[in-house]
Amino acid sequence: MERSEKTTLSHWGAYKAVLEDGRLVGLCGVESDDDPSPIAGGMIDTLSAPARIASPMVRRGYLEHGVDSDRSGRGQEPFVAVTWDEAEQLVATELDRVRTRHGNEAIFGGCYGWASAGRFHHAQSQVHRFLKLLGGYTRSVDTYSYAAGQVIMPHVLGNLYALLHGRMTTWPNIVENTELMVCFGGMPLKNGQIAGGGTGRHVQKAYMQAAKDNGVQFVGISPIREDMGEFLNAQWLAPVPNTDVAIMLALAHTLVSESLHNQTFLDTYCVGFDRFLPYLTGKTDGQPKNADWAAGISELNADEIRDLARRMAQHRTMISVSWSLTRQDHGEQPYWMATVLAAILGQIGLPGGGIGYGYSAENTIGNHIGHLPWASLYQGHNKVRTFIPVVRISDMLLHPGETYDYDGASLTYPDIRLVYWAGGNPFHHHQNLNRLIRAWRKPETVIVHEPWWNTLSKYADIVLPCTTTLERNDLGCSPTDSYAYPMHKAADPFGDARNDYDIFSGIARHLGFEEAFTEGRDEDAWLRHLYQVSKKRAEKRNIELPSFEAFWASGGFEVPAPDKPIIMLEDFRKDPDAHPLHTPSGKIEIFSEKIDGFGYEDCPGHPAWMEPAEWLHGAKAGTYPLHLLSNQPKTRLHSQLDHGAWSRKHKIQGREPATLHPDDASSRGISEGDVVRIFNDRGICLAGARISDDLRPGTVQMSTGAWYDPGVQDGNGIICRHGNVNVLTLDKGTSRLAQGCVAHTCLVEVERYQGEAPPVTAFQPPEIIHQTERITK
Repeated sequence: MERSEKTTLSHWGAYKAVLEDGRLVGLCGVESDDDPSPIAGGMIDTLSAPARIASPMVRRGYLEHGVDSDRSGRGQEPFVAVTWDEAEQLVATELDRVRTRHGNEAIFGGCYGWASAGRFHHAQSQVHRFLKLLGGYTRSVDTYSYAAGQVIMPHVLGNLYALLHGRMTTWPNIVENTELMVCFGGMPLKNGQIAGGGTGRHVQKAYMQAAKDNGVQFVGISPIREDMGEFLNAQWLAPVPNTDVAIMLALAHTLVSESLHNQTFLDTYCVGFDRFLPYLTGKTDGQPKNADWAAGISELNADEIRDLARRMAQHRTMISVSWSLTRQDHGEQPYWMATVLAAILGQIGLPGGGIGYGYSAENTIGNHIGHLPWASLYQGHNKVRTFIPVVRISDMLLHPGETYDYDGASLTYPDIRLVYWAGGNPFHHHQNLNRLIRAWRKPETVIVHEPWWNTLSKYADIVLPCTTTLERNDLGCSPTDSYAYPMHKAADPFGDARNDYDIFSGIARHLGFEEAFTEGRDEDAWLRHLYQVSKKRAEKRNIELPSFEAFWASGGFEVPAPDKPIIMLEDFRKDPDAHPLHTPSGKIEIFSEKIDGFGYEDCPGHPAWMEPAEWLHGAKAGTYPLHLLSNQPKTRLHSQLDHGAWSRKHKIQGREPATLHPDDASSRGISEGDVVRIFNDRGICLAGARISDDLRPGTVQMSTGAWYDPGVQDGNGIICRHGNVNVLTLDKGTSRLAQGCVAHTCLVEVERYQGEAPPVTAFQPPEIIHQTERITK
């Protein structure tokens, strides 16, 4: 038996694909990674899973009636297998019709998702390049992960993406200098398994362990104990969900009222503290934001809050705020207020002190690594200026022509006639799926690229089957990681699947711009071209990369790290005039004149506590008394590889687990392993019960990413049999400023499911009519 190995890279790590007589039999972590993620196992067993799409498919009603078909057939009707030539011609004709009759603004390029870790076969790059050459399209901006932070931080501290990827205080500095690390939302290691663009070595746990071993004390502030690794022996403060801002205000109030704040830092490096202070002390509204006030909101002990504030002042303190804190109603406020709290302490820019945004949100956050500006596929210029905040897709489809606010601008939703989606799954990441499905049936045509029959492909009109990472060659390198790997094709494409580049090349041929799209290059030529561009960029940084041939034959390499760890805003602290921040004032904006000028009642000129639309102390809690926290999963990346063995292994009776506190389970007659019905006025889903006291009473934890599986209907609507949490979540913007995701603002009720639970069919393909059947019929 001939045994060989080929390297590859994924969002959950770098691996060696093991082949026996040319057949892929396994994946193992590379030598540099001593903590590889087990998620990768699903990459193999899903290559030929029943859910795999073997050939181009068209919804039967659409094939027969085109744009005049009954769009309620999306998600319901069989699909008809067609040839690639038929599919290419159908797509090209429809794209041409829409741009000619309605203009390119009527085309929405969704394309939000993680797609491939490779630099070339990255679905978003491919589809954006194609649609721009077509004449442009309506696009989306920001992320589901931390949109509220993305929009608020340029007003307060600077560009958040730049801070996250290369400017945040790195872990070696924390290990050596931090004494106390206060983590709002925790630092969940499960999130540290993954990194956008790929990662060569999992280091988050090792860094945390090193920090603990060096005496760093950890405090985790989260309704879920598991958000801090047990090995950290962290103090656990378990507040009512969505009350972090009240706690931060109380910490700030204690610091100021006890003269523990750094007035010199506030005077030198900040603007607007004098405008914020009357609100903090209660002069403007009669309510001091003290620990007793916050205790009534958060249900934390007031003395614990005061004690924590004093400890933060006495020690070199690093504040960490998780990305999840932005995904709640008024999600701009936690990032703003946490930054203000760090400014009041006055340790920003000092070794081991200050603030960080999302340690362990991805494996690369806070790593001390070398960076290179690796080349990627050039996308070109979009002639269409129209865009939406990514989270507002249902609003856009349901309300064309309606105006809305976003970051100081008044915008108008376009009239979308065609959705083109490649990479990502909106039926995973969007909220209130029943509303999304109503919206999804508005456009005349939906075209998707997908390897598998997930919800996105089942709700499409035209489905173009694409290859997976293991079925193509690519460059495995990311500007946010220090490792680079050749990504060798380890398996033949399934059925007639093609990579996105070949799919778009074929459609562009029908539309007359194939040469402009391909520039005369095939896959190999593009890989060599992108590598050569990267090599020249590296030379400008005095880094010599090997030749392409040497790189391709190697097992990869590591980019050298900087000589010393990064301290965020160190230069600004040393000389704020020479190194101003990218804010309107050049300083930290505790009060923002610009935001205040927008006149948003849900995002005033300084950070503030505002009641969420739904929370445990609100009126709706009388009907739905449990707060649902839909965090990121341990066993997959969002919805990717949910049908893989590793994810399926951790289901309960084939359904997504939902964790309840023992008190909540007992009062409802629920036992470990029961099928439960979770519901509110937006939707219903089934889940498998897990009982644990590692979360506070009154909460339910259920991860996102279970493939939507609509089935039986009871008195209140269609049930998702598999446990897609987004049938329950609220679809509204964080505020008029950012219009971000509020998935963590969600109340539900849970009950034991009565009778025999319906079977899960999420991973089964729809009914398919093949070529031979078309002929006979």
